[in-house]
Amino acid sequence: MNSGLRTATVVALAILLAPLPADAQQPGRVYRIGFLVGESRERALPYLKAFQEGLRELGYVEGGNVAFESRFAGRERERLLGLAAELVRLKVDVIATGSDPNTIAARQATTTIPIVMAVGGDPVGIGLIASVRRPGGNVTGLTAMVDPEIAGKRLQFLKEVVPRASRVAGFWHPDLPENAARWKALEGAARKLGVTLLSAEVREPREMEGAFARIKRERAQAVVVIPDTFALSVLRGEVPALAAKNRLPAIYTARETVEAGGLMSYGVSYRDLWRRAATYVDKILKGAKPGDLPVEQPTKFELVINAKTAKALGLTIPPSLLLQADQVIE
Repeated sequence: MNSGLRTATVVALAILLAPLPADAQQPGRVYRIGFLVGESRERALPYLKAFQEGLRELGYVEGGNVAFESRFAGRERERLLGLAAELVRLKVDVIATGSDPNTIAARQATTTIPIVMAVGGDPVGIGLIASVRRPGGNVTGLTAMVDPEIAGKRLQFLKEVVPRASRVAGFWHPDLPENAARWKALEGAARKLGVTLLSAEVREPREMEGAFARIKRERAQAVVVIPDTFALSVLRGEVPALAAKNRLPAIYTARETVEAGGLMSYGVSYRDLWRRAATYVDKILKGAKPGDLPVEQPTKFELVINAKTAKALGLTIPPSLLLQADQVIE
């Protein structure tokens, strides 16, 4: 064999024996993806669907090359660690999580299986990641953290609908570090708008009814809800019901609350965050390390108005605000 032929043979063998590139999925393999959230299956279903849609767009089809192992805590936070441990025992390839308590539970259950958070709060502050740009470890994904000024923007929208409101209650969880900046921004917006801001501190879902009774005694005329990614987010139906019972116009952080009967919302699209989480899963399944993937912040915000609720409260939504709305629920 001449030298040229020997060289060609060596090159051909090297190509054949070389490992597959990181982005080459193994033919016939079914990837197992864990889905861990603190809510019930019913309430988490819109997020799961958005997540699955995002994966389908990237070529992952349930029943084909991907299988889902979904676990729902149903508001019982103490169940999260056990559910996360189940996913670890099943040896899923990736665990997708909702809010911080979900991600914390998954992180306690495993330091090796990649974890993609879809709705992170303050992952650096609570020690889930080293930094936003370079998370390190096995956790990455998206955070729902936004500019605190968004809280002030909600008050502006509410004042457009209830221009005579001079006393507005802010529902918030004071023990969450990220809420301090949000409350400060809300106070600043209240001063500019000539509004007296009443502090309604709510640490647990069971405190909500008492908080409404308290602000009614303080003559509140409207409500702004500052988000708590676990406690307040699971009260979609309860809070609008209490607001309606007390005839108090309220603005929330997520469209799901408005779909459940709330007056209006302005904030991050959680469904969009879950859809975008699919891109992280795709990168990880193609070989990327979660610790090398920067955490992203929200890019899509939406204003949603429930016209039926406005009518029940005797309110007229200004045409200018209707034009700004991403959706008006009739």
